[in-house]
Amino acid sequence: MSARQTRAAATIDGDDEGLRLTASAGIAVFPRDGETPGALIRNAHTAALHARRQGAQNYLYFAADLNKRAMERMGLESRLRRAVDAGEMRLHYQPVVDLRSGRISGVEALLRWRESEDHLLAPANFVPLAEERGMIEELGDWVLRTACEQARAWREAGLPDLQIAINLSPRQLAVDDFPKRVADVLAETGLTPDRIEFEITESALIRSIEDVDAKLCRLREMGARLAVDDFGTGYASLSYLRRFAVDAIKIDASFVADIGGPGDGEKLVAAIVAIGQSLDLEVVVEGVETDEQLRFLRRHWCERVQGFHVSRPLPADELEDLVRRGPRY
Repeated sequence: MSARQTRAAATIDGDDEGLRLTASAGIAVFPRDGETPGALIRNAHTAALHARRQGAQNYLYFAADLNKRAMERMGLESRLRRAVDAGEMRLHYQPVVDLRSGRISGVEALLRWRESEDHLLAPANFVPLAEERGMIEELGDWVLRTACEQARAWREAGLPDLQIAINLSPRQLAVDDFPKRVADVLAETGLTPDRIEFEITESALIRSIEDVDAKLCRLREMGARLAVDDFGTGYASLSYLRRFAVDAIKIDASFVADIGGPGDGEKLVAAIVAIGQSLDLEVVVEGVETDEQLRFLRRHWCERVQGFHVSRPLPADELEDLVRRGPRY
């Protein structure tokens, strides 16, 4: 049976404020889902775990495929815990092109997991699990150090300095000494903070605003850059851009996909570009895949673009070759 959901919550009034309680539940039915109390409890527990993963205030009836998915998830978690030590993680780098010069001005570091010799897993397939199971801190530290070491290697190889964008999970920012970890890695690799741009999604910025405020300010004080990723898809107001003194916004690819179509994508992209420029922010447009999209962005004075039309994410050596070939756009 498929998932069924409800939205119910109760508030208990205290002396000064209310305490809001929510619940998620898993349901197993005799005899279909088990003929003993132990089997019913195990299957109800499995359903409850899946219900919680769908968000608060859900309930879910047990289904046979939940056990299969649970076993697959356990196997993935076990392999993921060994992946960093086993050298299975990779960073690929997607170029960001400055349309004024036609040159690659920066890259976004994107995590990949070489689960087998001929199979690379994208982050969407394992990062949510890493966040849920407390592994994202280790993965994030590996990404930071590897990206900084690669930037130093490119500089020593004679490449122009490239801005390296690194995605941050809210769970990384929750670590008390995260800014110190960044400072230590920069000191060890000899990379100046202004070469690093930390990206945090708009929705994560709003959801964790009180927790991340001090740490983001500390990163800015160190000289690192801040960018709001997936801009336009969350609920941020312009006041958040001012509060965190961000350096850049990245327009979500979903808006770019509508360029040339019947929707309002063109108007939204043009409006966000204009807002960013009026606030003296760099604007990067993600998901550029066609000549039509690129021409539209040029007409609206967009300065930086990223997407498959420029290049897919590349291993470090292929990215180096691409940079050495010079201007392309």
